[in-house]
Amino acid sequence: MNVLRFKNIDEVIDRSNKTFYGLPPPSGPQDITKAHRLANTLKAGTVWVNCYDVFDAAAPFGGYKMSGIGRELGEYSLQNYTEVKTVTVKLEE
Repeated sequence: MNVLRFKNIDEVIDRSNKTFYGLPPPSGPQDITKAHRLANTLKAGTVWVNCYDVFDAAAPFGGYKMSGIGRELGEYSLQNYTEVKTVTVKLEE
């Protein structure tokens, strides 16, 4: 198994955000502060911390950059299938 080694967290963020595709990165920092920093600064629709490929139907899923065409799952997906319309009817008095 190939394991990537990085000098520090700044290199991880820099290299991840420079990719053409906004692929979801798995990360495994034991330090929760680093995990939150990664989640807040990475340009990815999904960030897994100490796990990989875990989904919940209620959680939104979508791509950044060239890795997706929209949002699926969760409340955001309803926007893809909803056409908004207003109908006003005057009732006789």
